[in-house]
Amino acid sequence: MDNYRCNRYIKNMAKDIQTEIKQRKPFTCREEELFLNILRSSDLLGRRIGEVLKSSELSATQYNVLRILRGAGSEGMACGEIGGRMVTRDPDITRLLDRLEKRGLVTRSREKDDRRVVTARITSTGLDLLKKLDDPVTQMHKAQLGHLEAKQQETLIRLLETAREKLG
Repeated sequence: MDNYRCNRYIKNMAKDIQTEIKQRKPFTCREEELFLNILRSSDLLGRRIGEVLKSSELSATQYNVLRILRGAGSEGMACGEIGGRMVTRDPDITRLLDRLEKRGLVTRSREKDDRRVVTARITSTGLDLLKKLDDPVTQMHKAQLGHLEAKQQETLIRLLETAREKLG
């Protein structure tokens, strides 16, 4: 066992990613192990939000759009800007908004000054749905990551922000 694997084994008291995914050969580098840890964690976290949103028949991306539009207030937001603010990119904002509009959660209208711009706004039904989800989502976040101490949470936030800086 090389020094990297040996040190990793000694330091790690929790189940490591290599064991979790049943990988037999060593990682090619620490960055690979880190990458897989981030992906695996993201998947587990994402599945939990999916479970919370399932009863409201929302996907995580739809929920994200509704939160963005709630933040935009009555002015709404141009569809292109919504896409730029999403946590996870969705190449087809139009269809996403179509589904939300069909459910009465958002409305869209063309701007009078520039007909190319379509502005989306959250409806009162959409606001009510988000209000119903606020507490369960908050509780889910606390259940998922509340076991980390505040300082650990802050460190993890900063590390992930630093990693994303270079990725654009």
